[in-house]
Amino acid sequence: MPRDRSAGLIVIGNEILSGKVADTNSTFLARGLRELGVTLRRILVVPDELDEITAAVREFKDRYDVVFTSGGVGPTHDDVTIEGVARGLDRAVIRHPHLESLLRGFFGDKINEPRLKMADVVEGTELILEGSVNFPTVVVENIFILPGIPELFEEKFNSIRQRLGADPFHLRVIYTNRFETTIAQFLNQTMAEFPELMLGSYPKLNDPEYRVKVTLESKDRDYLQRAFARLLALLPPDAVVRTE
Repeated sequence: MPRDRSAGLIVIGNEILSGKVADTNSTFLARGLRELGVTLRRILVVPDELDEITAAVREFKDRYDVVFTSGGVGPTHDDVTIEGVARGLDRAVIRHPHLESLLRGFFGDKINEPRLKMADVVEGTELILEGSVNFPTVVVENIFILPGIPELFEEKFNSIRQRLGADPFHLRVIYTNRFETTIAQFLNQTMAEFPELMLGSYPKLNDPEYRVKVTLESKDRDYLQRAFARLLALLPPDAVVRTE
């Protein structure tokens, strides 16, 4: 059987829920995990509140193979992710000596308590020094705690990619010039014959080339090819614009 891994993402920040900041980390992570063969099962956005973060961590940590958090790990009053994760895991918050040393070396005589707060971690945290990141990525149990700033989030994720991979997804795409209501019967029949297939149908308005993009995915390449061939056989020949 193909090897699979599931993931969940907890996005933390009042700025996301208020619309002050657009969340691009979710899209980046979803695409990155898909490339690695990891299935992102859920994205949850919560405010900068300890109870909300704690509840999310308790739910996610046992439900998914790997969990990511985004945001709330800076020096300010609303950066409470570390404490929320600690509570969710029933662990203490400690000051990591290596992180403290890095911060003192960077800030010198300008070091202060808010800056030292960035050395606080959940008890039992592992520091990941892989990649080109200047500041280690932290993971505790199956939870990767990542910053919310998109550039840093992406840098951190890329530094841990090699730890996350599962068997890859295989993808085929069919572009059709028919409305979704016209081809729905053929999609339904394909799913009935290939119930393990991941089938997506995405209408496109005002595109001169096609009206619906149909995606077929599976970790079993042969299964995918058989489903792809079956759907092509069901569709009227003049309905298919092109395939990938």
